[in-house]
Amino acid sequence: MVLKWKGRNMKNIILSALTIIVVIVGCVLGLSQGIVLDELQLETMKVLLIMVSCSASYCFLVGEISRNNSQMDKLWSLLPIAYAWVIAAKGGMKVRLVVMALIITLWGGRLTYNFAKKGAYTIRFWEGEEDYRWPILRKHKLLKNKLVWALFDLIFISIYQNALVLAICFPMVAVMSSAKAFSLMDCIAALLMIGAVVYETIADKQQMAFQTEKWRMIGEGKKLEELPQPYCKGFNTTGLWARSRHPNYFAEQSTWVFLYLFCIGAGVTHHGVFHWSIFGCLMLILLFMGSSMFGEYISSKKYPLYAQYQKTTPKYFPKMF
Repeated sequence: MVLKWKGRNMKNIILSALTIIVVIVGCVLGLSQGIVLDELQLETMKVLLIMVSCSASYCFLVGEISRNNSQMDKLWSLLPIAYAWVIAAKGGMKVRLVVMALIITLWGGRLTYNFAKKGAYTIRFWEGEEDYRWPILRKHKLLKNKLVWALFDLIFISIYQNALVLAICFPMVAVMSSAKAFSLMDCIAALLMIGAVVYETIADKQQMAFQTEKWRMIGEGKKLEELPQPYCKGFNTTGLWARSRHPNYFAEQSTWVFLYLFCIGAGVTHHGVFHWSIFGCLMLILLFMGSSMFGEYISSKKYPLYAQYQKTTPKYFPKMF
């Protein structure tokens, strides 16, 4: 058992290291030509930076006062919609920008609805269901001090995550001044983004159905181990969740990688692929890497069979057979 655990652990370390290397290389190549913005892009960025500053301030102040640190979680699906339409309007509502904004709106509307079903939004806007990971983190020995937690809230939850949400929309800023007509690559990017949104919708629906039924049976007085298969495991292993451990995370990351493909369609990349706006989706991949590691740590502590699930099921990319 020890050797098997070490093998899995080493595999995770190697995969994580490779991911970090790919992200670093991608960022370096993307930024190698520098960040060059014309007057229109600079004007738009000023507006966006004002918006993100207001959002970060709101998340920090309301999160600290209410002790509910899911304020940014509530805005995660709404801010990209606002950024997208600001950019589209500033860019003259060109076809490419409008298509990008429409798909981002589809993505954000679906995610907002799904989050609302979990009780995240209430009339008292500072309340609502808090992500289960924040209370666990607040109890961590390194973060349980109120001042240390406040700094973590300010730097990571409020500033970094707000900056990241803006950064994943940078491909729209990048293509604002492109004179190239809507192309086949743009069509491919749009279809891939829509496909990722549909995939994530199915994954979330399957997860919601599984958890709802599991907790219904537990609410009737049954213990977890007394539940029928597959509910007795405690975690979902059906549908898309039988093909990968995080189909929703896979689709979420893919959505923003596919948004970047519009830069290729617009002809703004150098060497045919790289542009500074790739930074956002690559940093998102790092965020989800950390988030999934923490989530799996919690699941492995709660559910004895989760280690076997990790061994037999890919993390992101779905197995075909």
